[in-house]
Amino acid sequence: MEQATFGAGCFWGVEIVFRQTPGVIETAVGYSGGTTKNPTYREVCSKRTGHAEVVHLTFDPTVIEYSQLLDIFWSNHNPTTLNRQGPDIGTQYRSVIFYHSETQMTEAEASKIRRQTQLSSPIVTQIVPACTFYRAEEYHQQYLEKRGLTHCHL
Repeated sequence: MEQATFGAGCFWGVEIVFRQTPGVIETAVGYSGGTTKNPTYREVCSKRTGHAEVVHLTFDPTVIEYSQLLDIFWSNHNPTTLNRQGPDIGTQYRSVIFYHSETQMTEAEASKIRRQTQLSSPIVTQIVPACTFYRAEEYHQQYLEKRGLTHCHL
């Protein structure tokens, strides 16, 4: 099994897309990329921790390749809007790929270049090394599924 971590706006909508993907074994929503240890949702929303809302995946690379996960990532948000997805505004909603290996970094960079050729505005997505992932509060896990919803406002 391998790990992947993506930020593409509100983590509820990002999580459900990946949870529905064959080969994704497990998902968890949480926070990554900031300075505060063990941040709470309230702290992340204060915009003082530097964290992004992310989904952390465990996937089976014999079923789905990392490059396919990248395609899903690019297709399910607008990577040209800085710190914003739909009505959600703030650095916690930034577009970011946290890579877990040099191979993932290389694939992420190549996929960004390919995606840019399809867009008229510059991509603002960060591609950075994975750092500590802090699992969000339990009520955020599988939030949409718990409410019988199949997608977020996006």
